[in-house]
Amino acid sequence: MSAPTTAAFPMTVSPATAAALPPWPEVVSWLSAPQRRHAVDVLRAARRPFVQPRCGVGDHARMLASLRTLDQAGPGLLSVTIDSHTRLGHFGTAARVLRERPADLNGYPLLAHGWERGRELTAAVGVPLEVRHGSPEARDLFACTLASGITSFEGGGIGYNLPYCKDVPLRDSLESWREVDTACGELAAAGVVVDRELFGTLTGVLMPPSISLACAFAEARLAADAGVRCLSIAYPQSGEVYQDTAALRAIPALARRYLPAHVEVHPVLHEFMGVFPRCPGCARSLILLGALTARLGGAAKVINKTVHEASGIPSAEVNADGIRCAQLGLSPLLDFVELDEGLLAEECGWLRREVTELLDPVLDAADPLPRIVSAFARGTLDVPFSASVHAKSVVVPGRDARGAIRYRDFGALPFSPAVRRHNDGCARRPRPAGDLLTTLSADINHFAAGRSCERCAATPTGRS
Repeated sequence: MSAPTTAAFPMTVSPATAAALPPWPEVVSWLSAPQRRHAVDVLRAARRPFVQPRCGVGDHARMLASLRTLDQAGPGLLSVTIDSHTRLGHFGTAARVLRERPADLNGYPLLAHGWERGRELTAAVGVPLEVRHGSPEARDLFACTLASGITSFEGGGIGYNLPYCKDVPLRDSLESWREVDTACGELAAAGVVVDRELFGTLTGVLMPPSISLACAFAEARLAADAGVRCLSIAYPQSGEVYQDTAALRAIPALARRYLPAHVEVHPVLHEFMGVFPRCPGCARSLILLGALTARLGGAAKVINKTVHEASGIPSAEVNADGIRCAQLGLSPLLDFVELDEGLLAEECGWLRREVTELLDPVLDAADPLPRIVSAFARGTLDVPFSASVHAKSVVVPGRDARGAIRYRDFGALPFSPAVRRHNDGCARRPRPAGDLLTTLSADINHFAAGRSCERCAATPTGRS
């Protein structure tokens, strides 16, 4: 790793990346230009949730074409989704595949293309861009992101480690992301606010809302302490509208509890990240429900899905169709749809209590990072279905009779007897025939079974 110099970026990056970057003062000057429009400007101006699609292909010309096609569908932000080689720091492999077989890349290799091409992406469309990836160690990628003129960057040391990586020590990922967030603080002091979106989706499989929000706010506290001024707290749609709406509405209250008042916070909904239905009609219904939930919950934006979610990577045209489908759910024409505020307040109250019981012992420190690492080592914070050896991953989630996600097994989570009784009361329902694996499979395939289409519900063959 290179040592920072007066012209270097205010974080540790590899020598090869450092040699390819423009000087830090030039980057700050470029980002500070009055004509630049950043993600934070869109978030601050939003009066209703806006739609942001995913988008990432290996070839630069195809990436430009895809962004331009999506721009015509009217998103609020656009994404540059990074390929898996770059995410894991295999920059040489990404560059080789780009030269030899660019179609094999499952995203855009920004470091291989370079920051000059990154600036071409930002100039190609009328809305700001965000880099979405999955990197446990993202300093090189973040440096290239800033040089490209992009000031929205997703991820964190928990959400981009434990769901994806087998053996990256949690302390290492959190420390590396602290450098990213410290650089955001330096930019904020220079008048450039970077939006840092935190990936509360985690594994995306039956994620209990209190775990999602606890992990996101643990990262948010570290980011705010490092100087980040704008945080987007992302939550994954479970599919049960009361639970999802309550989770989104809990975010501002949790921000007031755990974050300084000068940090702006924007709730974000990821549309359903689990097994999607193959039937286009069922898929559109789920997309519409996600957008409607985002509006009911007061989200700033919704990360949308497409009807090809169950079958492969969507084309730009299908992705644009997904944007328009989500926009229908956000239409003022559906503002007449309301929820029972009493039931919603009860759900929100219990959820906030769960999160505070998980986080209060962890964040009550001048530097919470060691306590976060210790909590995951002991299982008092946990991520179900985690790929990492650094999470216990013994919590077992499941759906209740309404379809909301509860706890079947608490593992070592430090919930009070009252929270446990409430959860057990909600979770009580007849289980399908078979063992726990059968039950979990049924819960995971909750929407894949064609629940939202009359033809699929009546004819099982219609679900394929």
